Amino acid sequence: MRTWMKIAICTAALLAAGAAGYVYYLYHAVEKTAAQMYQPLQAAKSELRTQKASVQKQQPISVLLLGVDERENDRGRSDAIILAAVNPAGGQTTLVNIPRDTRTKIADRGTVDKINHAYAFGGVDMAVKTAEQFFQVPIDYYISVNMEGFEQVIDALGGVDVENEMSFSYEDHTFPQGPLHLDGSAALAYARMRYDDPRGDLGRNSRQRQIVKSMLKQVGRPDIVTKAKSVLDQLGRNVKTNVTFSEWKDMLQDYRFAFEQVNSIEMAGEGSIIDGIYYYIVDQDEQTRIQSELQNQLELDKTPPPPPAGAIP
Repeated sequence: MRTWMKIAICTAALLAAGAAGYVYYLYHAVEKTAAQMYQPLQAAKSELRTQKASVQKQQPISVLLLGVDERENDRGRSDAIILAAVNPAGGQTTLVNIPRDTRTKIADRGTVDKINHAYAFGGVDMAVKTAEQFFQVPIDYYISVNMEGFEQVIDALGGVDVENEMSFSYEDHTFPQGPLHLDGSAALAYARMRYDDPRGDLGRNSRQRQIVKSMLKQVGRPDIVTKAKSVLDQLGRNVKTNVTFSEWKDMLQDYRFAFEQVNSIEMAGEGSIIDGIYYYIVDQDEQTRIQSELQNQLELDKTPPPPPAGAIP
């Protein structure tokens, strides 16, 4: 055998061995990170499902995304609340923001308050139950992200791309109108501004959805492998979820295209001052409209459900 052919074969073998070693390392790194992030809910499944949704069978699933503003000696409040309905067969994900000042019944407390206080009162479990009551659709999974760590996650991804609808400045950042590429610090400021937005919470919710869409699209890109180590490090530090390692594997393989096609539903309402406190009021008809949209996406029984338990009499 000629010398050059021997060298080529040896080089190919070394590259194959290196690639196999990296795949082995990556697999176990993801497994370790998944274990670090894993925090189950008290209930094994939603009370609104007869049986747990199966990602292995590629069934539609719902995920509650919580951006948590943690404070010293305080679990904090859910600064961002987004419900994602993911349908792999339909190849799309539907996002609905729940404005944090939305007035609703808080699960397991029997009180009426802002929906973001549910997390402050009872952590993820109460936040999930309260959102379920509000929409009367089951929530299968949650992903809770520390908002301060949110910066590092986005930086590890290489930033996010958004389409800014209005020029504004916030927290030492200036955002001109048009397409923008944002690093973690800028993305956090972009997601938080609301008082200078003529649409208030609705404008901020729209910007939050843009960021989530951009992040979801990056999950399906081939170059995510090159960013894997730094992304996994930040996820392990800043994210909690009830998604298991096995479920993550199935989602990344079978739900990838649904993550890339993201649609949004805007929840209409109006601000109101009650007993000196500002609330965002969503009426029964609007709750029912959103509920119907989510039911269709999740392919749930179309039998008309009872009025949402989160509705305010």
